[in-house]
Amino acid sequence: MRHIVPALRRNLSRTQREERPVVGQKRPHHQAQESSLRISVASYNVHKCIGTDGNFDPARVLDVLLTLDADIIALQEADQRFGSRKGLLDLKALNNRGGYVSVLEEGSRALSHGWHGNVILHRTGNLTSVEKLALPGLEPRGAVIADLDYGGLSIRVIGAHFGLLHSSRARQVDAILRAAHPVDDRAVILLGDTNDWRSPERSAVRMFDPHLSDVDIAIASYPSRFPLWPLDRVLTNRHVTVYEMTAVDTPQARAASDHLPVKAVIGVTPHLAGGAREITTAELPDSPDRPGS
Repeated sequence: MRHIVPALRRNLSRTQREERPVVGQKRPHHQAQESSLRISVASYNVHKCIGTDGNFDPARVLDVLLTLDADIIALQEADQRFGSRKGLLDLKALNNRGGYVSVLEEGSRALSHGWHGNVILHRTGNLTSVEKLALPGLEPRGAVIADLDYGGLSIRVIGAHFGLLHSSRARQVDAILRAAHPVDDRAVILLGDTNDWRSPERSAVRMFDPHLSDVDIAIASYPSRFPLWPLDRVLTNRHVTVYEMTAVDTPQARAASDHLPVKAVIGVTPHLAGGAREITTAELPDSPDRPGS
C-alpha cells in the first residue's frame, strides 16, 4: 500500500492536468531517418469479455477491436481462465469483418483461442514462425512470439501478460529476453499487459532496457473508467520508431473491459534489410485465411 498511494497521487495529478492521454513522440535517435514500413499495433486486455457493467458481451469487445483498425493486435484474457479455457471471441467474425487471423493454430487447450489467454491477431504481413512460451511465476502465465515478414522486412511481435507479483514479473522479463531476443538484426515489438503500476525506477519493465523500451510514452489505460496506471504497454527495440501512442478512450471501450486498449503507430527503419525501399500499404501482403480460424 505504501507504494500504491504515491503512484495514485502521481497519476491523479497527471489526469487532472490532461483531459486525454498524451500522444507519444518518436524516438529521438531515429528522427533523421525515414521508415520503410509504417504500421499500427495495439494491445488490449479484454478481461474475458466481462465489461465494467458486469455483463459478458463478446460482441461489444469485437466492436472495440474493429474500431482500433490496427494491423497487429495482441489480446490478453481472451479465454476462460479455468476448466476448458474456451476461447471467448468470434474469430471467424473478426476475419470476415476485419481480415484478422490469429497466429496460433491451437491454444492452451482444444477449445482455447490463446496461449494462457494471449492471442496475436494480424491482417497484414506473412507469418513465418510462432512460438508459445511458458513464463515462470506463481500464476500460470505465457507469451506468444510471432515472426511476420513484410516484403523482406522481418518483425518479431511478442504478446504477453505478466504476473501480479513483482518477483514473478522480474523472472518473466528475463525469460522473454532469453527466448525472444533475435539472433539477427530484426525489429522487435512487445505488446501486453505488464501489470506493473510501480514508478519507473522500481518497475520490472525497466529490466527490458536497453533491449526494449517505451521511450517514456507509457499511457494510462487502467482502470478503463478512470485511467490511472499505464499497465498496457508497447515496447520496441532500436529498429522501431514509435510515432505516436494513445489509449483508445471511447464510451464503448470504457464499458467493454476494465482496461482501455492502447494503440501505437510505428515505423521500421530501412537499415534492417539490405536495399530496403519504401513499402506502401497497397503492397502489404494480406494474411491468408486459415481454416477454422
